[in-house]
This record gives sequence, structure tokens and C-alpha cells, in this order.
Amino acid sequence: MNFHPLNNITVVSIEQAVSAPFASCRLADAGARVIKIEREGTGDFARQYDEVVKGQSTYFVWINRGKESVRINIKSEEGKKLFLNLIAKADVFIQNLAPGALKKLDLNSEKLREINPKLITCDISGYGEEGEFAQMKAYDNLVQAESGLIDVTGDGDVRAKVGISIADISTGMHAYAAILEAIIQRNESGKGIGIKVSMFDSMADWMMVPFLHQKYGGKAPPRSGVHHAAIAPYGPFKTKGGREIMIGIQNEREWKRFCEEVLSGGVDPQDDRFSRNSLRVKNVEVLNRLIQEKFERLDYTEALNRLKSAQIAYSNLNTLEQFAGHPQLRLIEVDSESGRVEMADRPAKFCGFSSGYGKIPELGEHDEKIKKEFGS
Repeated sequence: MNFHPLNNITVVSIEQAVSAPFASCRLADAGARVIKIEREGTGDFARQYDEVVKGQSTYFVWINRGKESVRINIKSEEGKKLFLNLIAKADVFIQNLAPGALKKLDLNSEKLREINPKLITCDISGYGEEGEFAQMKAYDNLVQAESGLIDVTGDGDVRAKVGISIADISTGMHAYAAILEAIIQRNESGKGIGIKVSMFDSMADWMMVPFLHQKYGGKAPPRSGVHHAAIAPYGPFKTKGGREIMIGIQNEREWKRFCEEVLSGGVDPQDDRFSRNSLRVKNVEVLNRLIQEKFERLDYTEALNRLKSAQIAYSNLNTLEQFAGHPQLRLIEVDSESGRVEMADRPAKFCGFSSGYGKIPELGEHDEKIKKEFGS
């Protein structure tokens, strides 16, 4: 039996790229009917990012399952009428168009809630609707840069972006959570509400640890590559033969066991340079060198056994190929125009229920169905 608590919810979304499609995909996973409005011609431009997945885009395949695709030109009289008919019967409206795009057409969210007072609207933008940045276009890497994330990512003097679209994903997650909150609120009040989510605000929330270091400590955490900037030891070390193990020490009990049972001497847990985390971070270069000297004398299996015996948290430093074949990776199959596609199952498991996912839609696959249902 599938867990679909939102099966009585209809979502209309004018969406593109990642942030809004991520939010609406999670709603579709929960059983909502998601009607994805795409531009005539090319549709969602994320369809053209690449052709890796059996001729389809990786990004589009990932976050568009279970949706209905309809092509509507909302600038035309006919298209605008169809759109408003959809809005009149919708529970949720999501959009992440360029700043002011819908307002120019007199289709802004405030107007739509006047038409349908029970409607929940979610406007996703780069920087919000106020201030000097309000009219700026925003894409993932740009917001990573503007929010300071790139400044704290990398190694030494070399800055780097995060390897996934983290600003987009963060924004989509915040939008999804806010929409669920609004649905609960509407169940009590009977009234819809407007939601505004910006990519910058979403990243600002996730940047609070570096921010607090800067504001109250006077400096940003150093770029530390694959090591942790504020906890030590916390990073990869090479064993004899070159294979790496990532370790993480979170408290003083673990630190003592690590020194005594894994390193077996050579590093005194009560050394004045290492006796608490803040000191270990301050002296991290010396600390990491001492640990590395011990690890390179151990073969991989012996190091692993010592870590397990001492109950020290560790992981492999896997390649993407190794991740793709990981024994813990829970995969599902989703239908698409090019055949079934494997991807990770949703992270949340609901006990006693199974997951059920709809097809990844072709561009305009549901044109006739939507026009017949809502076009009168």
C-alpha cells in the first residue's frame, strides 16, 4: 500500500530548472496531483541540460516524476483563460519565473488568491521581492557565491563550489516544508496563504555556522578541503597501500579511545596541544601529521578493525562509481518515455507503507487531458 497523504491536493506549477521542480516533485511523491506548466516549444529548459539518461536530462529525470506536463502560453488569451481555470480548482500554486514575470501579466500570486481564496501560493525567487537585489536573476552557483558558501569551500587558497546544486535544493526543501505547513494551517482556517522563499535566504540559513564564526569570532572558518574546519580530527587518512579511511571524532571520550586503541600510543590524549577540540583545531596540522604517520603503518583491514573495536565513526572515501554500487543505496525504478530509469528512493520511509512513483512526463504529454478537463 502506497503512502500518499496528499492525494486530495492539486498543485499547479509554472516551474523550471531545480528549486520549484524539487518542491513539486516531493509533493507528487506524497500523492499530490502536480500539473507542470511548460513553455511551448522547448518546455522546461532543464530538459536540455544533457542527454545522459537514455537521451533525457539527468536533472529533469531526477525531479519531475509523477507530474502531468501541459504546454500553455499564458501570454495568449486562450492560454491565460486555461491557466485561470486551473488556478480556480487548485490547492497550491508554485512558480520560480524571472522576477516580476507574472506581475506583468496581472497574474501575480496576490491576484490569484483573490480568484481562489483557498489557494496556497509559493513564489520562489533569487533574493526576495524587496531590496536592491530583488530584480536580479539568480542561479545556483551565483547564489553559492553571493552567500559566501564558495568562500568557505575548497582547500587553502583554492575556493570551490559545492559539487551539487545545493542552493537550488535547499530552496526547494524550504518551499516544500512551507507548503506542508500552509496545508495544515488551511485545514484549520479554510483560507490559503502566500509563501515567499528566496534562494539567498535558504542558503543564509544553512550558512549560520560560518556566519556566527565571522560575527562573533572575527574570522571565517578556514577552507579545509575534505577535513572539517571546526572539529579535529575529522577527515581522511591514508593506510599502508594508499587506501583512505575517513574518521570523525565528536567528543573527548572518542578522542581518548582513538588515541589508546586505534593509534596505540604516539599521541597522548592529554597533550596540551590536543586535550580538547578547540586546541586540536588550533594545532590541526601537527595533529593530522601525527595521525597520518600512525595510519600509514597500518594496512586497511587492520585500521578498520581497530576503528570498529574502539567504536570510532568512520567511512570509506568512495568514488561516485563506488557510491552507485553501494549496498545501502535503495533504488527505485521510474517509467519514462525512453524506458525505466533507476534512481534513489525518497529518504523518508513510512513504516507499513511502500513507495509509489508516477512516470516522468514527456513534454506536453497531458495537453489534451488538461484542456479537456479545465478548458471550458
